[in-house]
Amino acid sequence: MKKTRELIDEHKKLVDAVCEVCDARIPVSSRNPLIEELISGMPRILLLNKSDLADESATKKWIGHFGNALAINAISGQGINALFKRLDRIAADKASAVAAKTHMPLRLMIVGIPNSGKSSLINRLTGRRAAQVGDRPGITRGKQWLTMENGMQLLDTPGILWPKFEDQQVGLRLAFCGSIKNEIMDIADLGLELIRLLARDYPEMLKDRYALEESFPASGQTDGLSVMEEIARKRGFLLPGARIDYERTAHTVLDEFRSGKIGRITLETPPA
Repeated sequence: MKKTRELIDEHKKLVDAVCEVCDARIPVSSRNPLIEELISGMPRILLLNKSDLADESATKKWIGHFGNALAINAISGQGINALFKRLDRIAADKASAVAAKTHMPLRLMIVGIPNSGKSSLINRLTGRRAAQVGDRPGITRGKQWLTMENGMQLLDTPGILWPKFEDQQVGLRLAFCGSIKNEIMDIADLGLELIRLLARDYPEMLKDRYALEESFPASGQTDGLSVMEEIARKRGFLLPGARIDYERTAHTVLDEFRSGKIGRITLETPPA
């Protein structure tokens, strides 16, 4: 976190605004908790990326909660025009606040944790050309500046943020969404935890995706392990002796959640 602080302190002096990219499915867990302190007082926009994978009604509530947020999909371009309009307003405010117009384009920094889609957003904003702007007044030598499609400038600062989290649930949500590598987790346990969460919050989607019946009795009471085992039997994920292949089942559920095949799901609920 010391390195993160130093980088942000150094780079924020060079830019006019900051876009923070988070995962719309976990808009709290995928944010660095120090971001408010690090860029306090600067114009900023929170971008709920991968919104096509998130519960649409939950995303609307999160936007209302944050106030300065936009739902986007950096790969498809959804929400990018709205982002450009927001940036235009920030640029206009900047110009009106300066007595002597310098005609310098708005300069922007994008921050976000790994797997939040920051690189995809940079490619989208620059038209996948990522043209470097040369050294000239107002641009610090040695920094890479990219020209956005609307003529604004983007400071390329890849991978400077990683969330500091002590809550185990935050770690789990990041792992569910792929921000923590599967290799450092017990994949079977991780899959089971996700199934438990989905069985509680999105039971109909889970039942529809895996044609579940036995593990969802009429009472509605179920447990994650029975659901996981029924998924395995339905998909034929069995080891010799008809034993459940928990790892293969976990990989499948995690992959299908991350790709949106189970449905549009948000793992965090905005406060009332």
